[in-house]
Amino acid sequence: MAVGIFDSGLGGLTVLDAVQERLPDVPFIYYADSAHAPYGVRTADDIYELTTAATQKLFDAGCDLVILACNTASAAALRRMQEGWVPEGKRVLGVFVPLIEALTERDWGDNSPPREVGTKHVALFATPATVSSRAFQRELAFRAVGVDVEAQACGGVVDAIEEGDMILAEALVNSHVEALKRKMPNPDAAVLGCTHYPLLEKQFQTALGPDVKVFSQANLVAESLAHYLDRRPEMVGGGEGAFLTSGNPKKVSDRATQFLRRQITFQAD
Repeated sequence: MAVGIFDSGLGGLTVLDAVQERLPDVPFIYYADSAHAPYGVRTADDIYELTTAATQKLFDAGCDLVILACNTASAAALRRMQEGWVPEGKRVLGVFVPLIEALTERDWGDNSPPREVGTKHVALFATPATVSSRAFQRELAFRAVGVDVEAQACGGVVDAIEEGDMILAEALVNSHVEALKRKMPNPDAAVLGCTHYPLLEKQFQTALGPDVKVFSQANLVAESLAHYLDRRPEMVGGGEGAFLTSGNPKKVSDRATQFLRRQITFQAD
């Protein structure tokens, strides 16, 4: 019963890296739906269908708990999945809540009413589908009041990362930060609302300037998962880890090895 980690492509490897470091004894099965990436330009219904199909493959592989390490899937599909699709005895969690808990300085699982927080102006960088879903603002409103969020849809960045063109990706980051700053010149904090974006965290920080606190998800999700498994140890299980993809296993393996700087070998699902 390994823990499943799902992403539309390779961005979720940033989360996998962090959770493996935080929870070295837990086996993980990573599934990259690379044949259908990127999700960020798809419709909500399309994202839901693809995400449920991929999650079912992880359930079939023996996972009782699946982490949607894809902000687009978390934004567009998670609530609908939890309300009417997830089978009894299985759990599906997203990546937004740990990020928002950190942003609003809440302890894990603190469900007290929304309150004033120190951060007042937040820049959200995410895929077009995540931005249009307004899921980040909805989850934030459950926990904080008086926070102004300006969202920037970062078209093209995921494609460039998946193709390994980091020069183009960095240029696109600069362009999207400039566009955000025209709408919100002085954000207090910036949220990297896509698990691909930590690969470009330094570029975001440089473009935003040293006074902006950049929130990236990988370590926050890892810590939140550790808390969750402390409370739900039956979800840990055992078994073997694996890397699965709907795409070309050799191409995906080569890109993954390049990103994580260690040998990663994907198998066809």
